[in-house]
Amino acid sequence: MKLTLQKKPETDLDYVEIYAIKLKKDNSLFEQQKKLIESQLKSSSSVFRNSFGKGNEFKLQVREYLRKIGLLS
Repeated sequence: MKLTLQKKPETDLDYVEIYAIKLKKDNSLFEQQKKLIESQLKSSSSVFRNSFGKGNEFKLQVREYLRKIGLLS
């Protein structure tokens, strides 16, 4: 289905297509998305570092946790 901005979106994919159309017209949206993703990665790294430590300690702690919950044998 070819979507125009006037047609009401019906599926999640329609919203993705609308976003892609807007992104082509306004490149500042890309910069906003990039900042959002980088912020999420930084927060995620911080949470994992606080939970499991750094370096080799991180790897060992994560493996121990994954074994404990049954995702690693």
